[in-house]
Amino acid sequence: MAQPQLQRSLTELSGLGDRKSLLNQCIEERYKAVCHAARTRSILSLGLACFKQQPDKGEHLYLTQVFNLTLLCMEEYVIEPKSVQFLVQHGFNFNRQYAQGIPYHKGNDKGDESQSQSVRTLFLELIRARRPLILHNGLIDLVFLYQNFYAHLPESLGTFTADLCEMFPAGIYDTKYAAEFHARFVASYLEYAFRKCERENSKQRAAGSPHLILEFCNYPSSMRAHVDYRCCMPPATHRPHSTSVCDNFSAYGWCPLGSQCPRSHDIDLIIDTDEAAMKDKRRRRRRKEKRRRALLAQPGKQTSGEAEDGPPTKQVCGDGLKAEEIEQEVAEDETSNQPGSEQGHKNDLEMGLKAIKPETADMAALEAPGNQASPNPVPADGLHRAGFDAFMTGYIMAYMGVSQGPQPCSSEPWLPECHNKVYLSGKAVPLTVAKSQFSRSSKAHNQKMKLAWGSS
Repeated sequence: MAQPQLQRSLTELSGLGDRKSLLNQCIEERYKAVCHAARTRSILSLGLACFKQQPDKGEHLYLTQVFNLTLLCMEEYVIEPKSVQFLVQHGFNFNRQYAQGIPYHKGNDKGDESQSQSVRTLFLELIRARRPLILHNGLIDLVFLYQNFYAHLPESLGTFTADLCEMFPAGIYDTKYAAEFHARFVASYLEYAFRKCERENSKQRAAGSPHLILEFCNYPSSMRAHVDYRCCMPPATHRPHSTSVCDNFSAYGWCPLGSQCPRSHDIDLIIDTDEAAMKDKRRRRRRKEKRRRALLAQPGKQTSGEAEDGPPTKQVCGDGLKAEEIEQEVAEDETSNQPGSEQGHKNDLEMGLKAIKPETADMAALEAPGNQASPNPVPADGLHRAGFDAFMTGYIMAYMGVSQGPQPCSSEPWLPECHNKVYLSGKAVPLTVAKSQFSRSSKAHNQKMKLAWGSS
């Protein structure tokens, strides 16, 4: 089964409301809390990354376009000081948003909007594309996207998931769930999962194994003013480890001390530390098993529960999190990309390495020549953008598709282990996006489906 084209979206929000209610152990109550946030807050920025397979150039080569849309809700909405502070610290320009943001309204359509050039029309086109939708910790994103660009939210979670099944028949995939429960990474926040996949992909390329390759569009120089650049070179082989890693940032991708923390937030150093700890754990386990075999004189038998690849141990259930960590869990892994982890300026796409990840500023993406500087510089730690986050999420799922190998049966969905499973913070099981026999689609959704497919 050929790998599909992928579409990935991620949002920047004006706030989330009561964080603790977003982790309610009752999923129905959690859904209602997210719905309240979506109805009272707004989407400030929408990131969209599209991955299109190029079978004529290679089995695992994707053409990638990344869009970062600055939006302006034309209705009253709540904006939270902490959200503003976070976004400003990471380069979000509120003056530009209010001057040039794309206007939109929430809830149901107002008249015939099928021919209008709006973000709501764009969202309808994503539905018409019938491609897999990729998210990271995606429940909040799904609820906000529905309320802001589609229709009024249903009152029940069952109706909401029934609507989603028809909106995205190719499936919804959550990279936080995939990283934690499928790939079994010891941490699953966005930047960690992305960098881990990047490093593993580089190893596969070096070994001559199937690996992910990306291409970016070449746009004319007249569009340079609308383009931002992100550089993501692989880490150096030998790097000095003069500073110990921050345990809080290592586990959650967030630290209350921020840039004032005396310990390292370098993602590559964190991954190096995790991989070294895993090797040491396996080495000690092998020694223990060797001693056990010698004592029992039963070669080949392994103690029950001592499998070599045990579950990750760094993850902590949301129930035991401190208030600050709860905020991080429900804030869709809003972490600053540390400048120390972004190295180099040369384009190495011919070698299969993604040296430059360009991202648009409200327009489109292009592949930047290595000697070209970005005309739109951002603050030192201003790499946090909805568009770049969307790119990282799409990259993770594309890499996992490559690493899984060919599909055994063409009738199965793409990556069936992750198909329609949305991560739930503090839960050992995901939210399954399915239409049950007890749930019906909402009236507003049925009207939108008629608009999407042109039926009366």
